[in-house]
Amino acid sequence: MEISEPVRIHQGIVVGGINRENPAIREFNGIPYATAQRWSPPSAPPQWGATSRDVREFGPECIQPRSRYGSFVNQIIDGMGLSYFEKVAARIVISAQQTPPEAEDCLFLNVRTANLKGETPQPVMVWLHGGAHQYGSGSTAIYQSNALVEKGVVLVTINYRLGAFGYLAHPALTEEAGTSGNYGLLDQAAALAWVHENISAFGGDPANVTVFGESAGAQSITELMALPAADGLFHKVILESGASTGNVLHLKRAPYPGVLAAEEAGADFLSTLAPPAATAKDLRAIPAAAIISRSDARADLNGYFLPVVDGRVLPRTIGAAFRDGDVPRVAMLAGYNADEGSLFYGDFQSPTILRPQITGTLQEREKALAEVFGRNPAKALQALYGMDTLETWDKGAADMLGDDLFGVHMRFVGRQNAQNGEPTYLYHFTRVPPSKKQTIGAYHAAELSFVFDTHVRGMKITDSDRRLTDRMGSYWTNFARTGNPNGNGLPEWPAMTGDDDVWMKLDAQPEPIEGLRARKLDILEEALRNRIDAVAGRAPEPPPPPAPGENATVPVLGGE
Repeated sequence: MEISEPVRIHQGIVVGGINRENPAIREFNGIPYATAQRWSPPSAPPQWGATSRDVREFGPECIQPRSRYGSFVNQIIDGMGLSYFEKVAARIVISAQQTPPEAEDCLFLNVRTANLKGETPQPVMVWLHGGAHQYGSGSTAIYQSNALVEKGVVLVTINYRLGAFGYLAHPALTEEAGTSGNYGLLDQAAALAWVHENISAFGGDPANVTVFGESAGAQSITELMALPAADGLFHKVILESGASTGNVLHLKRAPYPGVLAAEEAGADFLSTLAPPAATAKDLRAIPAAAIISRSDARADLNGYFLPVVDGRVLPRTIGAAFRDGDVPRVAMLAGYNADEGSLFYGDFQSPTILRPQITGTLQEREKALAEVFGRNPAKALQALYGMDTLETWDKGAADMLGDDLFGVHMRFVGRQNAQNGEPTYLYHFTRVPPSKKQTIGAYHAAELSFVFDTHVRGMKITDSDRRLTDRMGSYWTNFARTGNPNGNGLPEWPAMTGDDDVWMKLDAQPEPIEGLRARKLDILEEALRNRIDAVAGRAPEPPPPPAPGENATVPVLGGE
C-alpha cells in the first residue's frame, strides 16, 4: 500500500496505508496495544515517541496449533456441494497460503477508517474473532472489510492470546500472582482500553463503541460483560453464535464430578513438561513448541483453556451474572445459524455437549439422554427433534446439538437483556449454500462473509446473496450507530421484549418469526438454568418493597 498521512496516538506517530480498492480508506495494521509476557496479565505497550512507526503490515498472530483450523475449513469445503474440480481448486488456494508469522508477544490490533479528517466522529466496531479460544487472529482475510467502513464506521480487529498461552491456570502461577488464567480475556479488555484512549485520532467515537464477535469471540463478549476490568469500555454488543452462559469452570474447585478445577487441568497439562515443584519462572522457560505439541497430544485438556471464575479477575460465572442482571446495561443484537450442529456432530456424536458420544442401540441412547436431562424432558426432546429411530437419530441429534451449543444460550442472554429493559434484537441466519448437493445447511460461521462482505472468490454467490449481504451490513452498522438495526429500505426488525420471543430470519427475504423452536429451547433452557443454579447457587430473592415512608435500598449481589 502507498503510505497514508501520519496519525499521532499515545505511543507515538503511526503511518498506515491507503487501501488498494478504495483510496478513501486508510489501514493501520499491526499496532501494539499491550505487551504480552507468558502467563502474566498484559502490560503497557511499547512507546516510540517522535519516531514514526510504519503500520501497513499485520503484526504476528498469537502462537497456536494449526491443525484444527484446517480440519474445520475442510469440512466446509466438503459440505458446500462443490464439484470435484472446485474442491481441488479451493484446497490448492488454501494450501498455497503460507503460515503467517506468530509470536507470544502478539497483542496487535488493526484499524480501518475513512474518517481521518471527518468533523463528526464515527461509531466504532471492535471485532473479536472466533476459534474456540484456541486459534484465529484479527488479521484473517475474511475480517478485512471495506464494506462496513463504507457504511460509516471505524473498524478495529484484534489479536488475543489463545489456548494454553491465553488461559492456562496452574498452582505455581497462582502462588506468584494470587490467581492464574484469564490472560486472553484481559488482553481483550486491554484492547478496548486502547480504543478508548486512541480511537478518536482515527475519526472514531470513544463514546460509541460496539464490540462484536462470532463463536468464541461472541462468548468473549459475554465474558467481558461479567469482567469488572472492562466496565465502561463498550456501549453495545453483537453476539454471533456464542455466549458463555454454560461455562462453569472454576480456578480451584471442580464444578461437577468428572470436571477438573482449572488449576488441576493446567497441572496435568504441564506434568510432562515441568516437575511438580516447578516455579512460575520454570514454567515460563518451557519452549513454546513443546506447549503446542502438548496441546495436540492432550486435546482432551484444551477445553479447560477458557475463562475461569477465580473470585478476582472474573468474580462469578457468566450464566449467573446474566441470570441476576449483574451485567452492563447495553443494547444487544444476538443470534445463531439454523444448522449450527452440522460441523460439530461428527466429532461429538451426541445431541448435547453435556455428554459426548451418545451411541449404541436406541435404548442405550435414550437412557443416556435421560441421565442428562431427566426422563420426561429427554422423551420430549427425542420426539421434538425426531430422534425416534436409529435411522432418524443423527439428523435430529445434529439439530439438537446446534441448539444446545448455541441457540439456547443466545435466547437466554437475549431474554435476560430485554428483561433488564435494554434494546434487544435476535436473528436466525437460515441461508444455505445454493448447490443442491450441499450437506451443511446454514452452518456455523456461515454468516461471516455476509456481515463483512468478504465472500471467497470462486464460491457460488447469487444475486439474493448479494442483497442479503448489503442488508446485513446495514443492520449491523445501523445498530452500531444507534442501538437499533432498522433503517431506510430495510425490512422492519422488531425488538425482543421480556415477553415476546421474536427473531429476524436472515435469508433472501428477511422477515420476523415468533416462537423460534420455542418448546425445544424451553426444555434446553430449563436444563441450563438448573446447571447455573447448581454451580452458582440460586438467584437471590428480590427484596420486599419498602414500607410507606421508608427509603428503598439497592440489593448487593455477592460473588461466587
